[in-house]
Amino acid sequence: MIGLPQTSSAPRWNRRQVTLAAIAVGAVFLLGIVLSSTIIGRTGLDPLLTARNQPPSLAHPFGTDWLGRDMLTRSLYGMSLSVRVGLLAATVSALIGTSLGLAAGTLGGWVDAVITWMIDIFFSLPHLVLLIMIAFAVGGGTQGVIIAVALTHWTSLARIIRAEVLQVNSADYVRLSHKLGRSHLWIARHHMVPHVIPQLLVGLILLFPHAILHEAALSFIGIGLSPHLPAIGIILAESMRHLSTGYWWLGVMPGLLLLLTVQAFDLLGENLRALLNPKTSQG
Repeated sequence: MIGLPQTSSAPRWNRRQVTLAAIAVGAVFLLGIVLSSTIIGRTGLDPLLTARNQPPSLAHPFGTDWLGRDMLTRSLYGMSLSVRVGLLAATVSALIGTSLGLAAGTLGGWVDAVITWMIDIFFSLPHLVLLIMIAFAVGGGTQGVIIAVALTHWTSLARIIRAEVLQVNSADYVRLSHKLGRSHLWIARHHMVPHVIPQLLVGLILLFPHAILHEAALSFIGIGLSPHLPAIGIILAESMRHLSTGYWWLGVMPGLLLLLTVQAFDLLGENLRALLNPKTSQG
């Protein structure tokens, strides 16, 4: 007698549920990083010479530095600061890219040619060198980092927005609006902006890891945030002087936290893109 095939009683998640779960995990992790400096307070930031240069342990998971400060607390403070600076810079850059992409796709003609030429110029220049030059030219510091990152990360999003707008321009309802005498600004606000909001949201999230890494790089070489602030780039730069003495945790542990934060942003952005894409959002 042939028995009926047994089916598992455990519920199986579909692609949408897995995507939503990944978004939730990434969002919770990043929210924890941003709020960590408020939650943990200043405990562990003050020097304690009797506890200096201790390796990772249960009492100090990231170890302590040459002044006895808890490296987990310093790393969380630094990562929280770097994330906030990166969020601001990425938001400004995304707004620049969206505005230029809308203008290029909607106005066309010489406006499109000039913006496309600007995008090609930025893509042809060495990215890190351009970042350093802009940050140095505006005086460095937090303001210099924000300006440098904002002015160098808009190109990819502008190209995507421009392509989306050009596709929408061929739609019948947009052509009808042109024939009815609607202005370019009206068409952009009512037809283009609602269509490019998903691309803007995904592009903004995917800009964050680049902004955070480049903020850390500028701070690492000394033209970023003030050395008195516990930014993650400054912590890594300070640790370089002590790695040769065997205190590996001073650089490895903050570096791992930076890597996890960047990966969390990538996870959030890629899964949000999959969720907003009609071809991959179901199943």
